[in-house]
Amino acid sequence: MASKKAGGSTKNGRDSNPKMLGVKIYGGQSVTAGNIIVRQRGTEFHAGQNVGMGRDHTLFATADGVVKFEVKGQFGRRYVSVDA
Repeated sequence: MASKKAGGSTKNGRDSNPKMLGVKIYGGQSVTAGNIIVRQRGTEFHAGQNVGMGRDHTLFATADGVVKFEVKGQFGRRYVSVDA
């Protein structure tokens, strides 16, 4: 009878699904309230005027208008705001 000894195990062979992070709407583009502007892990960008932050740090527009990216403060934080 033909026989085959059991193969060993491996620690590789996994890959996580893509998370689709990044800037979704760029500066100068118009948005409506509720549009997602940035999907991020942590506060790479901070919420400015007319922008809200979700539980997973996603930034979204709270009013219709035009998106504006700016650097403010002594720590050089990047803010996203919507000029309504």
